[in-house]
Amino acid sequence: MSKKPVKKEKNEVETTGHSWDGIEEYNNPLPRWWLWTFYATVVWALIYTILYPAWPLVNHATAGLLGHSTRANVAAEMARFEDANADIKQQLVDTELADIPNNPELMSYAQNAGAAVFRTWCAQCHGAGAQGQQSGGYPSLLDDSWLWGGTIDEIHTTISYGIRYNDESRFGDMLAFGRDELLSPEEIDQVIAYVQQISAQDHDQELASAGETIFLDNCASCHGDDGTGDIAVGAPNLTDAIWLYGGDPETLHETLQNGRGGVMPPRGGAPADVLDEAMVRAVATYVHSLGGGVAEEQ
Repeated sequence: MSKKPVKKEKNEVETTGHSWDGIEEYNNPLPRWWLWTFYATVVWALIYTILYPAWPLVNHATAGLLGHSTRANVAAEMARFEDANADIKQQLVDTELADIPNNPELMSYAQNAGAAVFRTWCAQCHGAGAQGQQSGGYPSLLDDSWLWGGTIDEIHTTISYGIRYNDESRFGDMLAFGRDELLSPEEIDQVIAYVQQISAQDHDQELASAGETIFLDNCASCHGDDGTGDIAVGAPNLTDAIWLYGGDPETLHETLQNGRGGVMPPRGGAPADVLDEAMVRAVATYVHSLGGGVAEEQ
């Protein structure tokens, strides 16, 4: 229970009346400078909310009498950089893709801009280091195995139009041989054994021998008689150790049973228009330079 302040003799500080183990609590007033500073901050806060955006409304905040906008400032700064880079971006658009590496200044800009674009739009699927994610069917961009071609022009086309996204995209179809009853379970096992054989994996030789005929009748039209694939239709090479989803028996069975049809959204050109042509060229140059891009024919 609070007590009345205890008055002391003259020149002694008044107490609050609280006492703990004989220790009394003084009732010292706050310093004048501290009080005036506090009052000044209150006044400044009120002035600030009038001059600058402050009070939240349904979809936005009050604009303030000064019309200040951090969004507008960011937009203006971005526009300033766009203007500063306008010349080199136009140069990037006007230069043949294969000739970009021959211009050190242009190549430096393309790689730096392309890396930024990649981290923003591509790394979510292909990984920050472009190593891909086999579990999701996102290919590595660091090797030399390309479903749709690894020249800089082919990479540019893939980035621009995407894969299996719309009528303008690249398109290839891996059929669901099991689900659609195109092959029996026994025939699927035989094809799996044959694919293991041509990719130098452990396999059942008897099943593989039977699977060769089934492969030639049902799979060779896309993957080739020798299983080395066809980049024109996005059919992967089945004879190397590079697998988009995995080359173990369980994954191969899932592929043959239900088919595959990964999607890559387009990043340039109508109707996507996510990136302008200069940035599509920049990221194509960056990806091609990572080491997996196929060198242009000389």
